[in-house]
Parts: sequence; C-alpha cells; structure tokens
Amino acid sequence: MDSIYRSTSGRELIRRWCLDQLAAWPVPHERKTVTAKGAQTHTVLAGSGATTVVFVPGTNFNAAASLPLATVLTATGYRVLLVDVPGQPGLSSGERGLSGGRLSWYGEWLSEVIETISSEPVAVMGHSFGAAIAMSSHSPRINRLVLVSPGGLTRLRLTPTVLAASAAWFLRPAPSRSARLLRAMLAPGHPPRDELVDWMTLVARHSRSSGAPNAATLSTRSITPLVVTGEHDVFLPPRRLGPAVRGTLGAELGVVSEAGHLVVDERPEYLASLLDGGGWPAPTSP
Repeated sequence: MDSIYRSTSGRELIRRWCLDQLAAWPVPHERKTVTAKGAQTHTVLAGSGATTVVFVPGTNFNAAASLPLATVLTATGYRVLLVDVPGQPGLSSGERGLSGGRLSWYGEWLSEVIETISSEPVAVMGHSFGAAIAMSSHSPRINRLVLVSPGGLTRLRLTPTVLAASAAWFLRPAPSRSARLLRAMLAPGHPPRDELVDWMTLVARHSRSSGAPNAATLSTRSITPLVVTGEHDVFLPPRRLGPAVRGTLGAELGVVSEAGHLVVDERPEYLASLLDGGGWPAPTSP
C-alpha cells in the first residue's frame, strides 16, 4: 500500500515536529499507540476529569497541531483524548487508502479507539473531516457530540482566492504560502500561529494531502449533536451549511462570531463551553 509521505526522510521530519511539539507541551500527558481497524493509531491522553472528551482533528491536522484546544479542555476539567487520524500526516499509520474511500471505515475505526480507552460514556468533538468521522461512528459509548465545521454534509465552497492559495501552497511550499492559506481559513484579522505555519509547510513539502471527505455515513444513535461553524468559514459558510445540518441531522447550526474554518484554533474556550450539556452559550447563539 502506498504511503502518504513523499520520502522516508520527509516522514521523519513530520514525526519529529510532532514529537517536539508534544515534548514542549506543559500539560502532563501520556502518549500511546493502539491498533484500530488494523491501523496503528497514535493517541495523547491528558487531564483527569470525570468526563472524557475525544477530539478528532480535520484534514492535515493531528494531536500535536491541536494543543491550544487540548490545553483549554484540560484546564476546564476534562480528561482529553487526542487522536491522529490514520492516513493523515502525524504519528499514526501513514498508509494511503486504508479506508477505501469510505467514511464508514473511519467511523468503525473511531469506535474501536473509543473502546480501547474508556468503559464509560464519552463526549466526542470533531472538526471538519474529523466531524464527518465522528458522525459516522456508531459507538454506543458516545453520549455527547459536538461537530465543528463538519464535512460530509454538503459540498465545500472553493472560492478563487482559496483555490489560488491552495495551489501555491501545494505546488511551491514555503512559509509565506502556508501563512496565506491559513489566513484564508481564519477570520479576518486573525494571524496564524507560527507553529501552524511551520506545520503546513512541512505537510506540503513532505506528504500528499488528501481531499475533502465524502458523504458521512450517519449513525442511528438518538443523540442530537451540537453543530457550529465560524461566521467567516470560507469552506462551509453558515448559509450553505445551515440547511444541510437542519435537513440531515435535525439540528440548528450555531454560528461562532469572530471565527473562520479553524474555529478550534480561534475559539477554544467557546468550544469547551459547548460540552457542559447546557446547550448554546448566549454570546454566540445561532
């Protein structure tokens, strides 16, 4: 099976970046590799709260790139499990085509991961591709579901600005081009973190980026998820995502002010507040 990495040395550079980020993270944590659906899966467990929150990152992101959110979640009092999705750059399996293009495979993969880390109910938060995976999991242990800018419900909007920024980033990787692409994914006036600029440059240079997720394979669980997107989300703007959320999930879309597609990086405190089970916090209600 092909690798998502362009070379062995490139894979090692990406691995080293992830390990360095985690080593520098001041929050006490444990790294563990488990096998789910036959794929090696890297996990990071932090915090000691009574409720476990499983976070599933989006395309090209992983645990090491999601530490601001994890820091807030642990500080809020949650036990947090961060997963590196197989087939995405990071510390999990780098084999291409594990899922056969099926989100149902990823849903089963997530269910197996959850079974290995918790015998109790868990909350799951997924971002973008990770949200499509979370929707596709049938795990009976999931009792709360927060979907952030979820893929798998409607087609992404690809503006000329985003297409130009993506092409430049992919074809001629450089920090300036990574920053340009990240700025398109953030709300106006929000500069990207230096760590993310470095990360996206490594991803473009050394891995083969995957595309947008296919349609989610929706679980039959009775949970109504909380679903949010940024008011400036360039890929899934509220007016496009809202009808899909209402029609497919029977839920109302929450619009997060001063946020773009990378809500997880821009508004981690707000996302943490969604997990308390109390519904929409007033400041950014839909």
